Amino acid sequence: MLPYRDSRLTQIALVIFFLLVIGYAYFEARGILFGPSITVTSNLTEVHDPFVLIKGQADRISSLSMNGKAISVTETGAFNEPYLLAPGDNRITLVASDKYGRSRSLTIQIVYVANASSTQMQATSTSTVVRTGSSTPAVAH
Repeated sequence: MLPYRDSRLTQIALVIFFLLVIGYAYFEARGILFGPSITVTSNLTEVHDPFVLIKGQADRISSLSMNGKAISVTETGAFNEPYLLAPGDNRITLVASDKYGRSRSLTIQIVYVANASSTQMQATSTSTVVRTGSSTPAVAH
């Protein structure tokens, strides 16, 4: 028998050692336990410009796609992808998958409202074409 076997200091040291081992195992197993995650930093809901930039962070992933198209991700998991919106309601779906086959998706809804000046320009050019087209037969008649 060793004289220090029952000492209080030895028990505390062993508890601290095993807590460190358990903490490190938990840290390393996060990918297995939690799976992929997606966070979008660009918080857009209604825009007046058809060109937007989708920015975010994806953790513990092997691939990331936006509306079915693979997008590039930095080593730290950051992504920055341009997107051209259609007028009205737009849904952008991000899908991340990890090396274990698990996937997580995030859907962003953005409403694109055209500027009043661009709408007026289109209406003016359309009405000009209509007037020209309707006045041509009257002149030829």
